[in-house]
Parts: sequence; structure tokens; C-alpha cells
Amino acid sequence: MPDHRLPPLNAVRAFDAAARLGSYVEASKALHVTQPAIGRHVKLLEDWLGIQLFERTSRGVNLTPAGEKYHRKIAAALQLIIEAGKEARPKEAERWLRIMVVPGFAKRWLMPRIEAMRHLRPGLKFAIEPNSTFTEVDGKSADLGIVYGLDGQYADSREALICPRVFPICTPQYLASIEPLGGPADLVRHELIHVDDGEWWNLWFAAHDLDIHLNSDMLYVNNDHALSVAESGQGIALANEVLVREELRSGKLVRAVDAQVKLESYRVLTPSAELSADAAWFIQWLKSELEKDFPEALIN
Repeated sequence: MPDHRLPPLNAVRAFDAAARLGSYVEASKALHVTQPAIGRHVKLLEDWLGIQLFERTSRGVNLTPAGEKYHRKIAAALQLIIEAGKEARPKEAERWLRIMVVPGFAKRWLMPRIEAMRHLRPGLKFAIEPNSTFTEVDGKSADLGIVYGLDGQYADSREALICPRVFPICTPQYLASIEPLGGPADLVRHELIHVDDGEWWNLWFAAHDLDIHLNSDMLYVNNDHALSVAESGQGIALANEVLVREELRSGKLVRAVDAQVKLESYRVLTPSAELSADAAWFIQWLKSELEKDFPEALIN
């Protein structure tokens, strides 16, 4: 008789997550279960199949040849299940969350997390619109907005997220090519990159008790553009820690001087209508992730 028994499906799901992410820790985060639970599920599946699926290493887990072959087939099967659900679900049941967001935050923090976030909210689709000039959301073109600005700048701010530290950054090569910098006041002798007419730099200098007033002959559309110019070695830009954490870790960028200050906050803008359950979930997820990543930027 043919064997029509299905493997334990929760175990298959845990195995798939661990195989995709290469780690029991990351799989546990993606599925909202404990790391030991992932290990137990994988062991159950290995016992059910009678094969070893992973080689455990200090850095995570690697698929064995048998595990790789099995994962290729079950990943395709899981995708077929997803597609079948999409086809069976009425079009009107599709759930979209449209988010308008300042470009630097969209590109450098939010987008790298979208794929993992999608697995936390099955069936929810995201439309991300980078926009550097919006000041409100009306519920028609966007359900939520994420902005970066001063307190009181946005009247319909629903949720203050974090207030990250701001400091000047440049490439190691640029820093090595200029005279040593003794402190913030020395920055004015060098090429400063602006996202406005000088106001942001002036605000930063004032926070360090320096009466410096700059005007800019060249400004860039948004923080992401200005940081890209700095990354190409053309000067020194101001950055908040959310936007350049990975670049500082990798050494692609360095701090020009050891001085920092909190200036502006990331905030969520919402329309006047009641929030959907998906929008409320996203705000909570956003706040939780930012607070976890940047505990020193919390707003008291």
C-alpha cells in the first residue's frame, strides 16, 4: 500500500524556517516560538524521516546533502500551498498596508526587514512609498506615514518612536586626507554635505554651544542622498544612528569627531479614521523593533 502519511506539519514549517535562515535563533524569531521548540521540531522531523537534516555549527546550522534535497522539495510544496491560498481567496479579501516613509529610513532600515516582517503577518501585503516632503496622511494614498522631524512639527503624530543620536560621518579615506579634527568647531574648515540650506548643521552646532551659521550652495533631496554622497568620499554629512549603523559596523563609514546629540524623532503619522488591526499591529512591531535596536534612543 502506498504511504500517504503526512509528516508533522509544524515540524516541516520549523525546518523550512531554519533552512531558509540558517539559524534556529532566527527561525524562532520568525515563527514566534522559542529556540528549543525549533530544535525539538527539527529532531521530530529527522526521526520521522530517518535522516539527518542539519549539521550544527557554532554559527548556526547547515543543511546536509539529504536535508538540502528534502528542503528543495518541501519549499516548493509550501509555495504551492501559498499560491493555492491566493487563488482560492476572493480578491476583496486581499489586505494591503500602504506606508509613506522618509527615504533614508525606507531604504536603510525598513526595506531590509520587510521579508522577515511579512512572515509575521500572513496575508498582509505592503506598499512602501519613499517620500521626503509629506507632512500628513489622509488614509486614501497611504494608511500610515513614518517621518523624521522636530517635536510639534507634525500635528497628527500618533506615536513617537525613538529620538536617535546625530553625529558627523565620512569615509575613512576622507578622514585620513584632511587635517586632524579636534572637535565639532573644526568641521567648518572642511566639505560639509547638506540636506537643506544649512539649518540642520546649524542646529547640531548650536546643541554643542557653538555659534556657527552656515549657508549651503549645494543641497541634496534627502538624508539618503546626502549619505550616498558621503559614502563616495566627497565630504562630511550628518547622520542619525538608525541610518548608518551597519555602515559604521562594516567600516564603510566612520565618525568624523566624537560628538553626538539627539535632535529629531521618528514618528508615525496616521489619518483621522480608526486604524485597522493591521496598521495597529505594524505600529507596535515598528516601535518594538526600533526600541530593541536602539535602546539609547528611547523617548522618555
